[in-house]
Amino acid sequence: MAVPSRVYQVAVPTPLYRSFDYLVPADVVVPIGARIRVPFGRRELIGIALKQIADSEWPRHRLKPIVQVLDNEPLFPETLFKLLQWASDYYHHPLGEVMHAALPAFLRQGRSTCANTSTHWVLTDAGKNIDRQIFRKAPVQLRLYEIFLSASNGLDASRLKKISLQWSTIIKKWYSQGWISSEQREDLSEPRQAGIAASPSPQLNAAQQVVVDSIIQGLGDFAAYLLHGVTGSGKTEVYLCVIEQVLARGQQALVLVPEIGLTPQVIERFAKRFHQTIAIFHSGLNDQERLNAWLAARSGKASIVLGTRSAIFTPLKNCGVIIVDEEHDASYKQQDGFRYSARDIAVMLAAREKIPIVLGSATPALESLKNIRDGAYRLLELPDRTGGAGMPSVKLLDMRRLKPSDGLSLPLREAIGVRLAKKEQSILFLNRRGFAPIWMCYDCGWVVPCRRCDARLTLHQKKQKLLCHHCGAEQEIVRRCGACQSEGLHALGEGTERVEQALQNFFPHARIERIDRDSTQRKGALEEKLRRVHAGEADILVGTQMLSKGHDFPNVTLVGILNADQGLYGSDFRSSERLFQLIMQVSGRAGRAEKPGEVLIQTWHPDHPVFSALQRHDFHGFADLALNERRETAYPPFSHLALLRAESPAPGAALKFLHEARNVAMQLSRAESVQIMKPMTAPMERRAGRYRAQLLVQSVQRAPLHVFLRQWVAELAEAKFAKKARWSLDVDPADMY
Repeated sequence: MAVPSRVYQVAVPTPLYRSFDYLVPADVVVPIGARIRVPFGRRELIGIALKQIADSEWPRHRLKPIVQVLDNEPLFPETLFKLLQWASDYYHHPLGEVMHAALPAFLRQGRSTCANTSTHWVLTDAGKNIDRQIFRKAPVQLRLYEIFLSASNGLDASRLKKISLQWSTIIKKWYSQGWISSEQREDLSEPRQAGIAASPSPQLNAAQQVVVDSIIQGLGDFAAYLLHGVTGSGKTEVYLCVIEQVLARGQQALVLVPEIGLTPQVIERFAKRFHQTIAIFHSGLNDQERLNAWLAARSGKASIVLGTRSAIFTPLKNCGVIIVDEEHDASYKQQDGFRYSARDIAVMLAAREKIPIVLGSATPALESLKNIRDGAYRLLELPDRTGGAGMPSVKLLDMRRLKPSDGLSLPLREAIGVRLAKKEQSILFLNRRGFAPIWMCYDCGWVVPCRRCDARLTLHQKKQKLLCHHCGAEQEIVRRCGACQSEGLHALGEGTERVEQALQNFFPHARIERIDRDSTQRKGALEEKLRRVHAGEADILVGTQMLSKGHDFPNVTLVGILNADQGLYGSDFRSSERLFQLIMQVSGRAGRAEKPGEVLIQTWHPDHPVFSALQRHDFHGFADLALNERRETAYPPFSHLALLRAESPAPGAALKFLHEARNVAMQLSRAESVQIMKPMTAPMERRAGRYRAQLLVQSVQRAPLHVFLRQWVAELAEAKFAKKARWSLDVDPADMY
């Protein structure tokens, strides 16, 4: 008599808010947390086994059998597996999509975890016998060919890209001509191996030692430490000393940084300090590199895991500490799909693992400060810069009385000239890339709009294009006004390109480096620019917020803030907080060594409280003012928000959906503690050809809000009207756009 199949619940990567039941043969072993290939409609998907159940609510004849079990053991440690289920519940996002977001792309595709493989290319017999004269006009190909001849075991992508940035194009050409062949090989190399010997630890100052001792005493148990240290106070050295102790205990360390731009210098500092394998995670990795790092972390081979937001889902064999650098940064919040906060999930992970977490920042988030006042976090402070360096002096340049030239006032230009004479470096910060934000007709005032967004196109002079910074659309520069047909179109306003050009005109002998998303698109470009800055091969740096945090430039003694008022009166209730954090962070690049620093802020509102606090380096004073405003207006951290977003290519459809969704909400919400606002169009209603709207839900208490959201999402998931617009729920939204 045949033994009946068992029933398993499986999380499938679909936007449906439920798991699915499948039949598993009695003789097949399915570890909970393993991947299973399952039929889903006409497709086959990779799901995650959640649990075995006694029987399904569906008749057995309607259940489909699984296709294949892909893993012999769970992919995630038990703590992480349960944390992902918690995250799905907290952010009200489908569990299958949450679990897939936690996996490298190769594992989402069903690739094996047993072998760490990569593609190797080798010369074929035909390739070994070609005439080198073929390459007489192609020196790069000739060099690559000669290296291939000496590499009996072939070359992989990591070696090829060190030889030439054009390696991929060359390989494709040679492959099509039959000169090379490819094969998959097990890659036993470590993700990142540090040097032969670790560098010695520098002497800590008294404040650093107190902080390190406090954290070390808490190893082995959960505690959330908020490390508030001014810029240049040595927070990274504190992290390194704590990690030393964790590694000495045979444990691993997880370190999160907010942006890919910070990882190269952090990696270098960690690699110099530790004789350990470092697994690195950021968006610049290819799929194989990400899988290699994931496997090394999971097996315990990597003692340190360092990465951006998604690294929080890395399975660690024995984690001893979690560190979140620049914990205030909005980059830790995922803005589409599964909209999680890596910082908040990190705190929950530390609590479940019973290990300490260190949240470091010179400008902590107001939510973190409230957690200090509520007793949930412990405050550790580094009030002074290391090495006897003082805080830079901050001066306000009143632009109501100054006439700028291409965005640069005379006092700022004079200050730059003084630094050039002293062979010191200057930073000019402008959080706007491109040449000019507006291309306008001077005769009638018409500006070139984006055809897909409610936005203006930005002039990029070097590309000779008009670009939309919201949807990425680009077009040739318009030479005739679309309203009055005049040819009198001109650039209005300044971006980093224009400031760079102005500096070249004012200081023709200065070496200028522009650091923004446009100038660092090519792989390795950012690292090369930073190398030139550190080597003293650059006099003036112009850049966006990529320059604002983490970088240590000892010879920078001047920071100029252009268009400081940008965001001062934004529609988001966090605008002033983010402006203060951004300016204070970039100001912290000045005077970090023995040379005194100066910060010049160009503003049309010199009497604003934000600038007064910046002049005094008074973060606590600003925070007290901001927290009082938040308390009076009942905004976070004194309440909890959820934002239902909707979009549609049809005008009005998103807003109509939200009105119907609100009607459903009003029937569900009987608790006075949950406030449901009226739907409204997004601040930028049309973006990338889609019309957007949003509905805000607010509650002073977290628990009633989530009870309501759980019911609401379940109703919307089944509602017919919900299929007429694309919608998503953002819990604890970071941006109110």
